[in-house]
Amino acid sequence: MASKGICDRVAIVGMGCTKFGEHWNRSASDLLVDAVQDAYGSAGIEPDNVDAYWLGTTGSGISGLTLSEPLKIQYKPVTRLENMCATGSEAMRNAAYAVASGAYDLVMAVGVEKLKDSGFSGLTGSAPPGDGTESGMTAPANFSLLAPAYAEKYGVDLETMRDVLTKIAYKNHYNGARNEKAQYQREVPVEKINSSPKIAGMLGIMDCSGVSDGAAAAVICRAEDAHKYNDNPIFIKALSFVAGPAEGATSPPSPRSSRAPATPTSRRASRIRVIRSAWRRSTTASRRPSWF
Repeated sequence: MASKGICDRVAIVGMGCTKFGEHWNRSASDLLVDAVQDAYGSAGIEPDNVDAYWLGTTGSGISGLTLSEPLKIQYKPVTRLENMCATGSEAMRNAAYAVASGAYDLVMAVGVEKLKDSGFSGLTGSAPPGDGTESGMTAPANFSLLAPAYAEKYGVDLETMRDVLTKIAYKNHYNGARNEKAQYQREVPVEKINSSPKIAGMLGIMDCSGVSDGAAAAVICRAEDAHKYNDNPIFIKALSFVAGPAEGATSPPSPRSSRAPATPTSRRASRIRVIRSAWRRSTTASRRPSWF
């Protein structure tokens, strides 16, 4: 199976985003205009310079017209896509590979959601018709299955796993307190995170994402052109995406999935790797350029 890496082949040369929160008096179109105009200005480009657009949205539009109409885009390719929780990264991935392939020189990945108007506590959507026998599960319930599965696979005890989840939530609120466009802009003590009401499994309310309105946009070009637009571009190191058969526990383990029994040494090494990974993610924001 062929696999072409994208490391350092494309770069982000401009970005824009709205403040995230409750925008009762603004439409999805308003949010898109603000984010895209910010991205144009960040990259120092005009709308005509962009060759194509990829728009990710789950509940705020059904075609490329969602973007082209409010932006008055003059007959450029605009692809609207949706891929559940991966919608935003899918817009970025498709735009990046389009540039890397040589099909376009300068493109934009855009995302928008207007969720607060719906009245639902989460994303809206409809499931395909079924026979009525499938059990319903919320998004937190689905994701809550990952933590104990990760702990079991890598030999991490559940107490350490909970400690890592707490560090991730603490890091998110720490960064949000320093970001004027974040939905939540204050730090949350570790003790409060640990004692927050449980939503599903190991996940408490501080581990779950908030419901918000907002939009963001990124301008992307090939690496060799990046400094034409920005003195401090961000070079993409990796883009990963997979989809599985969704069989879960019904699938027999494959030979590749077998692993040696965990030992005290391997458990300790796994805990160190998990904690170090969380710490690296917590320090990433401080190294981002000011225009990010």
